[in-house]
Amino acid sequence: MIVGAAVLLLLLAATIGWSAIRTRNERADEVRAEAGSIATTAAAVFNEYFTSLDATAAMLQLHPAVRTLDGGMSKAVFVRILRDQPLLNDVLLRAADGRLVTSAIEPLVAQPAAPPFIFEVVKDGRPAVSQLMIGPITGRQTVMLAFPVRGESGAVAGVLGISLNLPALGRLFADLTLPPGSTVTLVDRNGRVLARNIEPEKFIGSMFEAPVPSPLEVSRTFTRTGPDGVERFYGNAVIGRGPWLLSVAIPRTEVLARLAPLWRRNLIIVALATLSVMVLAVWISTQMAVDLKRLRRNAQRIAAGDFSPPDQSSAHNLESAQLLESFVTMAVKLREARETHEQQLEEERKMREAVQSLQRQVVRQERLAAVGVLVSGVAHELNNPLQAIVGTIELLERRQDLDATMRDEIAFVKTQSGRAREIIRNLSRFSDQQAGPPTVVDLREVINEVVQLRKSDLDTSSIALDIEMSSIRPVHASFTELEQVVLNFVINAQQAIEASEQPGRILIKLSDAGTRVRLEVRDNGPGVRTADEPKLFQPFFTTKPIGKGTGLGLSVSYGIIDAYGGAIGYLNNESGGATFFFELPANPEAQEAPATNDGPPVLRGRVLPRV
Repeated sequence: MIVGAAVLLLLLAATIGWSAIRTRNERADEVRAEAGSIATTAAAVFNEYFTSLDATAAMLQLHPAVRTLDGGMSKAVFVRILRDQPLLNDVLLRAADGRLVTSAIEPLVAQPAAPPFIFEVVKDGRPAVSQLMIGPITGRQTVMLAFPVRGESGAVAGVLGISLNLPALGRLFADLTLPPGSTVTLVDRNGRVLARNIEPEKFIGSMFEAPVPSPLEVSRTFTRTGPDGVERFYGNAVIGRGPWLLSVAIPRTEVLARLAPLWRRNLIIVALATLSVMVLAVWISTQMAVDLKRLRRNAQRIAAGDFSPPDQSSAHNLESAQLLESFVTMAVKLREARETHEQQLEEERKMREAVQSLQRQVVRQERLAAVGVLVSGVAHELNNPLQAIVGTIELLERRQDLDATMRDEIAFVKTQSGRAREIIRNLSRFSDQQAGPPTVVDLREVINEVVQLRKSDLDTSSIALDIEMSSIRPVHASFTELEQVVLNFVINAQQAIEASEQPGRILIKLSDAGTRVRLEVRDNGPGVRTADEPKLFQPFFTTKPIGKGTGLGLSVSYGIIDAYGGAIGYLNNESGGATFFFELPANPEAQEAPATNDGPPVLRGRVLPRV
């Protein structure tokens, strides 16, 4: 155990050492690449600045005062430019013969001599850049940008000079993010320093830290020790104006600074790994006894009747693992046997429940069959006196001495007798579940008939009745059956309002619902209790007092609407009360009214299945 721990620590130490060396090389490459990237960025800043100077020179070359070599007016322009450009020493104008026309600052001598490269600009007619020199006007080290000035004839009449303030050029490096101790140096083609970010006055004019054969021949990055004894990573970029070399030098100590957090982390890892190995060795040595105790507890638990899966923590030797596997297998077999027994008991319980449910259904079917026989017999017995009434009414109707009022009353009795005959026929249908032949029915006429039947009774109960009819499409159904459905809805609404003992209002609404026609009966009664919702359309279910209802009205209504392919349902109103409604397909042969929506008909409200 101890030998294994020692070997593990040696391997870990070797891995960390290899990782440290590899990381150091990677950080060195990273710093070297960073120096090159910063150099490229700084070169872009310089080129952008010189581009702005070119734009300023181009503007001045076209200025009338400059083109005519007007010293007074040109001086005023140069002074404004020098005030706005802190990186410039001077802006001057010389004639083609080298004579100083004007300068933004007062020269040290009345007529300073012109540098030789001024005459090269006059001769070639192209802009030029001087080498590092002492400015004849300022008396300071500078680099001058010279631009030809052409007169009205197009010939070179003078030279516009822009003198750079070399110590101030270091301000262009201010926005660069540099590691501590890094330098940024601008070198001319002769290897002399033109600008530097650190102590520029000290280094301007001195030779660069590394010999520069030519800025174009210098590699992009290299590593070299400077005259101050500091080894640095150099990143180089060429500025084509000179051409000049822009060099960014980052001390090699930056690599160590970036490696320090990683080395601290590795040391912490080594310490933690050593501690972990020691703890692991102690833990393994004690785990053997723990395995034996765990096996003993599992055996005691199984002996006590607990067949839950034993603790299957991995063992540290083959014998313990095999013994634990045997305990697991035994517990699984015992548990499966008990679960099989419980499943058998559960299946027997479900079978008993199914038998009891079938028994209840048989009893219910027998009760419905008995009611159907009773209804059929009652319907048969009522038909005989009803035929006598209808015959008597028809005989009275033939008498010639009846006035108009009597004839209206006889017609009303005759109509209601026909309705009673249809109701009896519907009761027979309820017993044998057979529907009569449908016809084209205008639901507005059904509503008018129901209103005529119930208006007097509603007035007696002080219940207001409102009617809204916006649909003109007929349906295909039995007029009497639909009248019975609407009448059931109205009677239920009236009885609900009377039970609440408050001023009542009933609304009968007829409207289009896509390809269907929808009829609603709304009331402001107490509504339907949640507990009663599933049983509303069941036969013989009623919430009315004994003698007030049979519980067949909504069940019969459900059967009628369902027989014609419609839907029936209810919903509770937001302000109280209930709305019972049904929807029937509009008669396809009738003229279609505009649909209320573009999609398929959607039944709004809750539709209860018939039970």
